[in-house]
Amino acid sequence: MGRGGYRRLTEGAGWPRAVRTELGPAGPRRAETRTPLTAFVQLTDLHIVDVQTPLRSEYFRERAGNGWRPQEALSVPGAVALIERVNSLTVGPATGLALGCAVTTGDNTDNNSSLELEWFLTAMSGGRIVPNSGDPAAYEGVQNSGVDRYWHPQSRLRDADKALGFPRVDGYLEAAIREVTSPGLHLPWYSTVGNHDLLPGGCYAARQPFFAEYAVGDRKLMTLPESIAGPLFDTLRSHTDPRGEAFAEMLRTQRRLMRTVTPDERRVPFTAHEYVAAHLQGRFAGAGPVGHGYTEANRESGELYYDFALSGTGPGVVGISLDTTDQGGDYRGSLGTAQLRWLERKLTEHRSSYVVVFSHHTSKSIDNMTPDPFRPDDERHTGAELVELLLAHRNVVAWVNGHSHRNEITPHGGADGGFWEVTTASHVDFPQLARVVELADNGDGTLSLFTTLIESAAPYRTDGAELGQTGLASLYRELSLNAPHTPRRRPLAGTETDRNTELLRTR
Repeated sequence: MGRGGYRRLTEGAGWPRAVRTELGPAGPRRAETRTPLTAFVQLTDLHIVDVQTPLRSEYFRERAGNGWRPQEALSVPGAVALIERVNSLTVGPATGLALGCAVTTGDNTDNNSSLELEWFLTAMSGGRIVPNSGDPAAYEGVQNSGVDRYWHPQSRLRDADKALGFPRVDGYLEAAIREVTSPGLHLPWYSTVGNHDLLPGGCYAARQPFFAEYAVGDRKLMTLPESIAGPLFDTLRSHTDPRGEAFAEMLRTQRRLMRTVTPDERRVPFTAHEYVAAHLQGRFAGAGPVGHGYTEANRESGELYYDFALSGTGPGVVGISLDTTDQGGDYRGSLGTAQLRWLERKLTEHRSSYVVVFSHHTSKSIDNMTPDPFRPDDERHTGAELVELLLAHRNVVAWVNGHSHRNEITPHGGADGGFWEVTTASHVDFPQLARVVELADNGDGTLSLFTTLIESAAPYRTDGAELGQTGLASLYRELSLNAPHTPRRRPLAGTETDRNTELLRTR
């Protein structure tokens, strides 16, 4: 398996638990007087991806390494292995309280594809998934395109990744599109939406007719000259083309570079209403609740925010799931006035309960002021405004989110009160983690919020020859470790104080 700088995963010591006291003191006897209140699992940024859809923009790889990942064809068995790990847990490791539920915090899918949504919901609720689209008997993506910027596992081609030590794995592409079986989560689970769920490419305005037509069609662009790709990507990063008009024009004019693929209507982009309708289907009920937080009222309104009870003991603990995606476009987030006022009412309504807020975007990435074309009079608001609102309500103890693909824990407020912002790394990029979060009353005037990172159930080691479901999940991990864009100087795992923690707060 591989040569050069290609690395293998090995088992090592677990990360220690760091105690953080920015928002409250650590009493010496708190463990003796502690009462657990709630325990749940956060999954984020699964990025279940149809790697063959025409809307994938792999040709941006040189500008954004995560525009294409060598491991991404294995996102389904990788996600199932994480679900298997969660199912193996029964209690929170810090408090011993039974886990009450799991919560996703967005980017459940990668490219606003109806087929990806079906795969995600099946993985979470249980069932069989064939992670293939287009030709039912063959792979039709970039990994057998002959374009040497991508890893070609079954070819003699000396591609860019093989130059870094990536191996040849015969049978890989056939295995990647074989049926996978998921047990589904054994816990009730709740769903939060992200920008990759509602926006084509995670960044272009929702419900664009051209993108819908192109997604289900019979042409796929595999490569693009840097003279075109560079300026186009710069336009994306400068936030000057939220509707994707420059991107659409490029696709219209580059058909001569496109490969013919099998069209597939199942790749059609979904709307916010359809997102909720899919969650409400009985076949995706799994361990419940039906709708996974969303209701018929959410489906009718298209408003993807709600509150729910987080299971636990003692004083009530309430979860509030927000929608921070701006359907006007851009990968950054924001909230409309209607949602912000709703949140304010809910925080007041639940003033006698502790509140944990869930969203996809972080406080730092909620700064997109693009008007929502479907609610043009609904002014957008920033992360700074959201932080200010949450600080005004002492019952808020945590804001749990994702989006950045990096572990980071940030205190807001001070020793006299505040809340912890807990940002968790993705499950598509290394180190592919989820978190257990536990809340406890220490009985001494403080609360403890415990965070514990968990990995998938897939074995560390793989020789590349075991291409069954478990072997593919292991390979998913190993390939993500070696993906050229994986940062080594500032790892996505974060620092010790962003990983396994006890976060104190005055009650």
